[in-house]
Amino acid sequence: MTNSSNPHNPHSAPPASAASQSSADLQMAAQAMRQMLELYHRSGLRWLVRDQDSPVDLKSQLHHLVQSHGPSSVAAAVISTTTAASTSVSASASTSDPIVAKTAVTSASDTTSSQKENELARAKKVSTPDSATVPQPTTWQLPVLNLTEREKVFTDLKKKVAACKLCPELVAHRTQTVFGDGTLQPKVCFFGEAPGADEDKQGIPFVGRAGQLLDKIIESTTLKRPDDVYILNSLRCRPPGNRTPTPEEVECCRPFFEKQLEVLQPKYIVCLGAVAVRAILQNNLAIGALRGK
Repeated sequence: MTNSSNPHNPHSAPPASAASQSSADLQMAAQAMRQMLELYHRSGLRWLVRDQDSPVDLKSQLHHLVQSHGPSSVAAAVISTTTAASTSVSASASTSDPIVAKTAVTSASDTTSSQKENELARAKKVSTPDSATVPQPTTWQLPVLNLTEREKVFTDLKKKVAACKLCPELVAHRTQTVFGDGTLQPKVCFFGEAPGADEDKQGIPFVGRAGQLLDKIIESTTLKRPDDVYILNSLRCRPPGNRTPTPEEVECCRPFFEKQLEVLQPKYIVCLGAVAVRAILQNNLAIGALRGK
């Protein structure tokens, strides 16, 4: 008869306390794996989970669990807890590879993971920009005119704008040209797209619904119109049906608005929309790609 309590008997059952401890350890390991795999699945990253900006190497954690509780137990716990996360995990008993858990994902999740990685990389780059790439303010290189000189230049320029017929379609539909409005010694210039119906009637930029909203925005910054700002557009004439100005029309008006800005020499130019941005910077990049640059 075999004594089951004999500690030297290889076939004897482990003590109840040891079995209970082993079960508790396995449950703790399974819980830890569930938490890690949930973070892993949500993050969309490969083997790296970030929790409050602290890197956690998933491979190292898996390896640690394997060494502590055994490959088969941890692998079983992993397989049983990853179904909800739509992640399949296979166990490897190879002694040459310390990592016993590998993740297989679909091509769709691969694409999502790559997109999230790119977004994280861009966010990190924006949050910690290189000082060499941060745009620096510049100053005007032209002579600064006094108020009397500015008034004279603008009077002559207004006459040239009113007589302009470079864009036949715009000339045929306009009521009058819309030169600009505001102080001739502004710190801020608001640069818009083109006049609308209300602007075409009154000859003043931004007096319609968009202009009323702009007035509220300006007032919220403690500035006042027309005492503190100057407002102008890339075009001096209203496009038919308020359509988007063509690049050719913007180029015809370029000498006018560039001369206005050279005379005003504002500290800031606020571009209102994609057309305005492209007119000022003379490129076709999207606003999102230009923001911050």
